[in-house]
Amino acid sequence: MTDFSPKPEHKFTFGLWTVGNRGSDPFGSAVRGHKTPAELVYLLGEVGAYGVNFHDNDLIPIDATLAEAEAIKKDFRNALKDTGLIVPMATTNLFSDPIFKDGAFTANDPSVRAYALQKTMQAIDLGVEFGAKTYVFWGGREGTETDSSKSAVESIKRSREAMNFLCEYALDNKYDLKFALESKPNEPRGDMYNPTIGHMLAFITTLDHPEMVGVNPEVAHEHMAGLNFMHGVAQAWEAGKLFHIDLNDQYPGRYDQDLRLGSRDLKAAFYLVKFLEDVGYNGSRHFDAHAYRTEDYEGVKDFARGCMRTYLVLKDKAAQFNADGEIQALLAEINADNPGLAPYFGKYSPEKAAAIKSHSFDRPGIASRGLKYERLDQLTIDILTGTR
Repeated sequence: MTDFSPKPEHKFTFGLWTVGNRGSDPFGSAVRGHKTPAELVYLLGEVGAYGVNFHDNDLIPIDATLAEAEAIKKDFRNALKDTGLIVPMATTNLFSDPIFKDGAFTANDPSVRAYALQKTMQAIDLGVEFGAKTYVFWGGREGTETDSSKSAVESIKRSREAMNFLCEYALDNKYDLKFALESKPNEPRGDMYNPTIGHMLAFITTLDHPEMVGVNPEVAHEHMAGLNFMHGVAQAWEAGKLFHIDLNDQYPGRYDQDLRLGSRDLKAAFYLVKFLEDVGYNGSRHFDAHAYRTEDYEGVKDFARGCMRTYLVLKDKAAQFNADGEIQALLAEINADNPGLAPYFGKYSPEKAAAIKSHSFDRPGIASRGLKYERLDQLTIDILTGTR
């Protein structure tokens, strides 16, 4: 049997906010006790994770004194040393504190926008202090409930100005850092700006330093809108912009559930893992999810182990798919080339255009061909269910 134990080369990471989630929701208070950042690092070390990521205030409370902050950092640093975990990514909480009720970089109040820049620069410094190479931006409050309140165009401009400023800050300080933008269609705002991967990719092209900015797609955020997450990830990869990724699961049309990877849509999770492995994605596999509210901290460990195990099981299934003779024969048949049509493709030329226009196509004959997708899909199901 294949070994599904996590190893450092798998680059599995969790945020402090994931395993540190205490199970509270809008209808009930916390069900798990508080653990310090250092304690959460030891928990992740116990289950075999590779790294730990944090928002600035996951590590240091927003109102901590300088002495308190230094004590927390010392304990956190010691825990990293003891467990061998690293910090590949960091981010800023620009959504929890009441000051961000109307957004951060897009808030109408200029004092809020200035404070958001201050807080982010300090958080970038903190992330770099612990070795982070990727910095994620999730605009949790960047949106509206009523479009009477803000100009959408002005909000785009404010977002761009903030990202340009922060890119220059990182460059000025010679930080070895890339930025990754995370999209979400709604929640906690009624509607969020740049709500999908495609929106973020388009926005990045308008920045002063697009080369240092990519995306951090999240499964749940695209599934909330009923989109195919793997397709969005493929677009980001093809554009050279897949800087980080958040793995979890989600029922479409519901609130952001942050379920364990593969626990809802195993088939979609399979195609995602297969894509990442097939193209050779070499970044962190970050699990942005949390345990059910029913669990104690032993259940949190079960959750974390389950995320990593499912990924490795699906990776193994992807290898089986790629090695299956019948599946590969079907794919070869489906994608068979026609040498006679080869001259028609590629770069445009007037001669090529004329040749295509004059070609006679057997439209009924082409349309009558069965493509065997049903058989291919069932073979995929058989692999996933262990019946093949």
